[in-house]
Amino acid sequence: MHPAPSVIIFSTFSGLGFGLLVFLGLGMPGATGWTAFAFFTIAYLLAVGGLVSSTFHLGHPERALKAFTQWRTSWLSREAWCAVVALLVMAVYGAGLVFFGQRWTIVGLIGAAASLATVFTTSMIYGQLRTVPRWHTPLTPANFLSLCLAGGALLSGQVVWAVLLLVLAAAVQAFTWIRGDGALAASGTDMDSATRLGQMGRVRAFEPPHTGTNYLLREFVFVIGRKHSRKLRLIALVLMAGAPIVLLMLPFNHFMALLAVVAHIAGVLCARWLFFAEAEHVVGLYYGKR
Repeated sequence: MHPAPSVIIFSTFSGLGFGLLVFLGLGMPGATGWTAFAFFTIAYLLAVGGLVSSTFHLGHPERALKAFTQWRTSWLSREAWCAVVALLVMAVYGAGLVFFGQRWTIVGLIGAAASLATVFTTSMIYGQLRTVPRWHTPLTPANFLSLCLAGGALLSGQVVWAVLLLVLAAAVQAFTWIRGDGALAASGTDMDSATRLGQMGRVRAFEPPHTGTNYLLREFVFVIGRKHSRKLRLIALVLMAGAPIVLLMLPFNHFMALLAVVAHIAGVLCARWLFFAEAEHVVGLYYGKR
């Protein structure tokens, strides 16, 4: 699939924002007053900014509100509802910390659970797709959730949790890539099954279905060279987890903490680009791209 900047920004920054909200809901850090206000401002800018950016990939952004009506069958609709609940509950929890110096534990726990549920529903938008074997695995939500929690721990200043969760996120990401590389072949989907002509013999593409491009080619058929993929994976892992862990192990100062956050975000952006670029949608079989 072609990596659209809007969905890369959305899946990266909304995950970071909701990850920070998870830790704030758990009372980490236990800040109040203007310090709490600063943390909640960062979390809301990331979470809401990411969600807003996702609408730029819609053909008709003005119809985005209709997503709320399909919660019974659509993970996108469930994501919308979870996001609204999380943001509203955490706003109440944040108000208690900022204006009253009170931590309403139950409200915080509900908000943290809703924030985590939002990221899970986001991951299932992709994880449910059988047409993308690389995504159709429990590793997709595990990948999104581990990065969400690692980023949240990093942004909330929880050094020990951040190091442990960054290691976990890197391991999940690496295993996701390893499993994903053989997912299309393991699915049993090929030109024979795609055209349902396999019973007549081996099927191969003689000519493209048409001479010009179309929506399917623009959105779902993207091929990245294996050599470039390996380089980008290494860069993503180093920036996402390696560099932040090294920086966190050094004597603490705010500049090093900022560098760790910037490196992590750059690594997640790279990993998210690969997430879409390597998707291998089976529609590519019709065009001889798989």
